[in-house]
Amino acid sequence: MSEAADLAQARRLARDIRFDFAVLDLHLPDGQGLELLREEVFSETTCVVVMTAFGGVQEAVQAMKLGATDYLTKPFEPAELVLALQRSRTQRSARRREEHHAGPAPEGLFFGESLRGVQEQLDAILGAMRRLQRALPPILIEGETGTGKTALARWLHQNGPRGGKPFVSINCAALPDTLAESELFGHERGAFTDARLGRIGLLEAGDEGTVFLDEIAALSPAIQAKLLTVVEDGRIRRLGATKEIPIDVHLIAASNRPLEDMVQDGSFREDLFHRLHLLHLNLPPLRERGSDVVALGRHLLARIAQRHRRPELSITDAGAARLQAQSWPGNIRELAHELERAAILSPNGRLDFAHLGGPAGDDATIPWRNPAWRLPQEGFSLDDVVAALIAEALKETNGNVSAAARRLGVTREFLRYRLSPRRGADTLSP
Repeated sequence: MSEAADLAQARRLARDIRFDFAVLDLHLPDGQGLELLREEVFSETTCVVVMTAFGGVQEAVQAMKLGATDYLTKPFEPAELVLALQRSRTQRSARRREEHHAGPAPEGLFFGESLRGVQEQLDAILGAMRRLQRALPPILIEGETGTGKTALARWLHQNGPRGGKPFVSINCAALPDTLAESELFGHERGAFTDARLGRIGLLEAGDEGTVFLDEIAALSPAIQAKLLTVVEDGRIRRLGATKEIPIDVHLIAASNRPLEDMVQDGSFREDLFHRLHLLHLNLPPLRERGSDVVALGRHLLARIAQRHRRPELSITDAGAARLQAQSWPGNIRELAHELERAAILSPNGRLDFAHLGGPAGDDATIPWRNPAWRLPQEGFSLDDVVAALIAEALKETNGNVSAAARRLGVTREFLRYRLSPRRGADTLSP
């Protein structure tokens, strides 16, 4: 803590030291404290609380217009100063988050049968978070683009002990390399060319809350190293600053590429990976979620119907079959767009998705086949598949050819023909 007795000394201190907080008396021996605010001697990252005598509210208002964050009327209790400094810090962080605001939050997470394992993991993670309260371990969410990683991160925040605190979502892939460090860690005035104003970083703006780093693999190795300091020590250093700042943020990271593979090829730091991988969640793609695709579609459609004021929207049986038959490379995001397009264009509110092609009725799909399965581009051996199905049927029927033929929907003669070159076929029971 530093103390200045007059304006001249305050100017020297502000020039040599970057303060997080400044308490400024408006009446000093060699002039008015307002002069320091007019001269902009304090960094934009400094929270300035002014003190004024009783009746000096007009001066205090003028100080606020010049950049002060709060004021106190003398005399005041020490506890009032503490509260004023806390309010100032909260307001500064809120302004920074507002600059970064990127639109409405994604819709809530849908848990289906295919996410039962993930939900069990979430229950255990939330239990640990509630016990710890502070110094929460980072969480890594992996999954293809559009599988709901952002929605899951927000769900974790809202249902955890910091649900009422800030949630800062950062798309690392959208940060240019030249600005990523400044955006995340902040900078002081003059830290680099064109840095005419100081600014706190998004990690600092998320203090006491949650910071979600989406597509963390896009960060450069140098920034990954600085991020490791945040994870291990809970401290950051703004660009151009000489001291570190303690912060308490819960980091949730996400990647659409397996970070372990990136560690192997040298494109992601191994030490950071191991710190992030402590609590790991993997969201399966939509093509692997079976009948949950239709349940999720109806869940999303209810929200879409409300937004478009179309309460009569529904998915037909043929439409459900078509939805389940798609591979959905864009995952939930693609499904939501398809549902909204159909909701807008449907004249009667019954969505059958005929333009998607594929199955259209009860006989439209093979009942035992995964509807998301597609023939591999590199091809495969049909003969080997038939042989594998026959072997499985014989195993389930204890070698009974007649029973195996019934299960496969073929004749006994066909089965015997297929088995004739194979050793042991003569020992099979009829």
